[in-house]
Amino acid sequence: MLAILNRHPDRAAAVFVTFGMAIVVGSALGFEHIGGYIPCALCLMQRNPYYIGIGVGFLAVLSAVFRLPPIVTKTLLIAVAILMLVGMGLGIYHSGVEWKFWEGPSTCTIGATGGDTPVNVLDALNATKAPSCTEATLRVLGLSFAGWNVLTSAALAAIAFWGALRKPAV
Repeated sequence: MLAILNRHPDRAAAVFVTFGMAIVVGSALGFEHIGGYIPCALCLMQRNPYYIGIGVGFLAVLSAVFRLPPIVTKTLLIAVAILMLVGMGLGIYHSGVEWKFWEGPSTCTIGATGGDTPVNVLDALNATKAPSCTEATLRVLGLSFAGWNVLTSAALAAIAFWGALRKPAV
């Protein structure tokens, strides 16, 4: 396994980072749809770099599988790393809003409310309000979802940069 990582760090990084991004997004969707945690506007915004990154990462995996020139895979990995840095920045911003270090956007001041059992989808959309971006709905080991996003985005960016910048062993 270590020999594969040394010979083809770009290929290994493409697989690891794409799989990692899919796990993060899958976890967020699981907390939302299975756990019942309604995401705020900033939470939803933090998912965008992952959604785009999974597509770019999949292209990087394909470029490695089809043995395109390494510069293609490396360029795609750099794009993924930049997307993860954007995600990290959004997580830092959201964490700062939650800890009241700075003000959040005005669209994030609505508290979470729910209506009675809706009759149809339009009633459900009208009855459900997104939670406030200023309140963490859950903290694990002292970090909110936004705080964990900062750590995972940083780790995924590091993996992508590692794969893009590391020279293969000969």
